[in-house]
Amino acid sequence: MPSHTTADLGLGSMFGRRAHLTPGLPALTFEGETWTYAAMLDRIDRFATVLADGGVGPGDRVAYLGLNHPSFFVTMFATARLGATFVPLNFRLTGPELSFIIGDAGARTIVADDAHRPVIDAIRDDIPCEQHLSAETAADGWASMADLLGAAEPLADPVAADADDVAVIMYTSGTTGRPKGAMLTHANIAWNNVNALHAIDLGSDEVALVVAPLFHIGGLNVTTLLVWQKGGHIVLHRSFDPAAALRAIEEHGITNMFGVPAMYLFMSHVPGFDATDLSSVRVFVVGGAPCPEPLIEQYLAKGAPFAQGYGLTETAPMATFLLPRDALAKVGSAGQPPLYTDVRCVDEDGRPVPAGERGEICIKGPNIMAGYWNRPDATAEVIDADGWFHSGDIGYFDDEGYLYVVDRVKDMVISGGENVYPAEVESVLQGHPGIADVAVVGLPDERWGEAVTAIVVPSGDEVPTLHDVRDFAGAQLAKYKLPTRLQVVDELPRNPAGKILKFELRDRFAE
Repeated sequence: MPSHTTADLGLGSMFGRRAHLTPGLPALTFEGETWTYAAMLDRIDRFATVLADGGVGPGDRVAYLGLNHPSFFVTMFATARLGATFVPLNFRLTGPELSFIIGDAGARTIVADDAHRPVIDAIRDDIPCEQHLSAETAADGWASMADLLGAAEPLADPVAADADDVAVIMYTSGTTGRPKGAMLTHANIAWNNVNALHAIDLGSDEVALVVAPLFHIGGLNVTTLLVWQKGGHIVLHRSFDPAAALRAIEEHGITNMFGVPAMYLFMSHVPGFDATDLSSVRVFVVGGAPCPEPLIEQYLAKGAPFAQGYGLTETAPMATFLLPRDALAKVGSAGQPPLYTDVRCVDEDGRPVPAGERGEICIKGPNIMAGYWNRPDATAEVIDADGWFHSGDIGYFDDEGYLYVVDRVKDMVISGGENVYPAEVESVLQGHPGIADVAVVGLPDERWGEAVTAIVVPSGDEVPTLHDVRDFAGAQLAKYKLPTRLQVVDELPRNPAGKILKFELRDRFAE
């Protein structure tokens, strides 16, 4: 057993301690192969040695690009055990988008899977990475993780992380069009999970299905790390396939899973869903958008309850949580604040508003990020002098203390669980020769929650088509950010200061 002279809230320590407590229990299953906690820790510590030999040390940044894969976890925990910082990258982004993020983070090492090595090769000269490691097979300029692990000795002396050290930098798009890196400390992650363990009654025999992308805070830190803290078993899928998810629930006796409402909707549309055995499921956790009542009832009829939550990358992510017992009684609610986090709604002067009155949702607690990487200005805009994080979301509490999220100050669009910021899309579309003016809004969509909608004023007689707009923007934006609807107008409504009145556009085109 290792000796611990001081409390270490670090990610690396967490997995190390868990592996010493339950070495022989299954930790991870992926594509037919299962690793015990001991086997996982061995891989992690061998890769930590590989990273250290490549020059990675405390404070350095290690980036990862790829679909869900065991190498994601090996890289993250190995990075943590060196006192370095992990930077998961959105695999849907284009080369220029990735180039900015990798450069902003100053990542000296990058790990990528086979499918995403080419996008890194295309920007290799533009990024600061000195070490390129393949999560799967070797390639020109890419050493294979598997080959390196075989030749490495396990790390002899893991670094004990300080609670306030930055464990992970997760990039989230900003309203100015430039992504910002939310700095989540080891304490942020640990305290989020303390909150979650008091909210979600998970057992040590938990078997969790992980299908949401791990570069998202939802995929990584709603159930995944939580289950490992308890000594449970993660069943990991490379990506989300609704039919495969249902098969896995039956095959592995899945007890919980995190997803956005669209995922559960797609699962319910799989032929044979009604005959699928969901009896092992204790709870389905849903986030990213409100869960429709018919969907809740459909799963409840099969004995599978929903727990819903509201949170952000910057809050690691839990801000409020709605227990299954309240799912129908409080339809549309995001729930109540967890045990160690405070939430309030405030007016324009920062004063709390009474129940039933709308205000900006603000969150305070040990799960609030340390700030935005290299962006003290942006940090000061969202975290006030008293430590309250200003979410930019509008909501209200009912008389029983349940939060309802009703709008977004920053006009963010949530499509299929992905955050799309209109300013970023607008800045690209404004370069289209056929567009004189443009506004991007989210409109209700039965399948995706919201549809990214471009409302354009043509610059001439030739009106651009949706295909033209998507083709033009596709070289600079990830596919999920591209408009799926196009509306053409003679002019955009603006207030006297020139600001586009997007609420008018949403009301006009909502049907």
